[in-house]
Amino acid sequence: MEAKPTTLGELQKQPRYAPGAPARTVKDEMRENVLQRLAAGEALFPGVHGYEETVLPQIVNAVLARHNFILLGLRGQAKSRILRGLIEFLDAETPCIAGCEIHDHPLRPLCRACRDLVAERGAETPIIWRERAARYVEKLATPDVTIADIFGDVDPIKAARSGRALGDELTMHYGLLPRANRGIFAINELPDLAGKIQVGLFNIMQEGDVQIKGYPVRLPLDVMLVFTANPEDYTARGKIITPLKDRMGAEIRTHYPATVAEGMAITAQEAWTQRAGGPGIEIPDYLRETVEEVAFLGRDDKRVDRRSGVSQRLPIACLESVTSSAEQRAARNHEAHATARVADLYAALPAITGKLELEYEGELKGAETIARELVRSAVGKVFQRRLPNVNFQPIVQWFEGGGELKIPEDASAADALKQMKQIPGLADHARALGGDGGAAATAPGSVSAAAEFVLEGLWSHKRISRSEERGYFAELPKPQEPREPTQRPPRRQFN
Repeated sequence: MEAKPTTLGELQKQPRYAPGAPARTVKDEMRENVLQRLAAGEALFPGVHGYEETVLPQIVNAVLARHNFILLGLRGQAKSRILRGLIEFLDAETPCIAGCEIHDHPLRPLCRACRDLVAERGAETPIIWRERAARYVEKLATPDVTIADIFGDVDPIKAARSGRALGDELTMHYGLLPRANRGIFAINELPDLAGKIQVGLFNIMQEGDVQIKGYPVRLPLDVMLVFTANPEDYTARGKIITPLKDRMGAEIRTHYPATVAEGMAITAQEAWTQRAGGPGIEIPDYLRETVEEVAFLGRDDKRVDRRSGVSQRLPIACLESVTSSAEQRAARNHEAHATARVADLYAALPAITGKLELEYEGELKGAETIARELVRSAVGKVFQRRLPNVNFQPIVQWFEGGGELKIPEDASAADALKQMKQIPGLADHARALGGDGGAAATAPGSVSAAAEFVLEGLWSHKRISRSEERGYFAELPKPQEPREPTQRPPRRQFN
């Protein structure tokens, strides 16, 4: 492997960095790398699902056009993940002058210290190679962020130690934006940034330079600016001033997954369900689908505040809690393997309630009640999709004949299956729901979990009843009491 240049003279021997070679900005660099990836058919944002036909092409357009852009979307729509994924469009390494606070290009130094160093040492100027991950700077906008934090300020301590006047360019303290030079600078939740700081971004976005307080020096930084914002928070938490929006090259709207399948793919990727050092936990596909359906129903429920949205973090956290509940039950029952059940989904309600912003009607009913209703409706929808046109009448008749079934939440798979086998036809439907009939689908844990899901589905469709005290049962119609004959008043006789 050829050794990398360590001095300016060695660097200039490479064609890309030879004297007179065309200047290549960070936006040019990203543009070239994106075009190469597109030509090679490589994934541009691995791990981001559901945006292949909508958001990602718009981001690629913005990068190819060398635009600064903003992502607008509700919470939990992968905005920060996308911004952090932009670093993959940078070169693996890039040369910088050693010791420079703003990572100056060896051929085009900006700061006074680097210009003096190159003038003094020439071809012997030391350089370092900076990796792409270090070229991404992110700042969460909060009301206490100052101009000095973003742009910089006079550093009296540096001036005192060096014996220089405060107006000397070498006494500058650089903020986050100059330190992101030759890289990507991201601001999350832009509306929370004070208006005067947003005004300070005008120059860098239009003219490409910044001016640090107290110095008559403009630094032509080489940086790509990207932002995120929640469009529904503008009035409550601040706003993006109009001139700043006008200077953004693209405004790209993100969205929640369009289908349950897309949501399941995201949740499966992000949720921590493969755990070591404990019982093996299986989460059936129908239960994963139910977890995702809870989020979809919440986004459409009128009692849930649509302006806040239902984050994709809800099904992720919910699935992790379902796994933990099954893990806890398996440990108590000394089971080496366990299958997650509907009871585990109800045990995961705390992972749901905290992520629902309710309207007035929902507040009256309470977050837990709303969450339980969402779970019940989600079970009903998945039950209908998975087992359409199935005759459940024998099961319903068993309950109507006086049968009752209550399965403790901590019951082992074997105990639960033993109780369920007394219901005619239930195990057959459970095996059909649980899989293709293989060994996994016929294991006690899989069959008992699927059987419980069938019973919960029948309850969600009001075929049977359920309560915390009695478990599953049939609500028989009350016999009507005989009505006493009413005496008609005698007819009046008219002469």
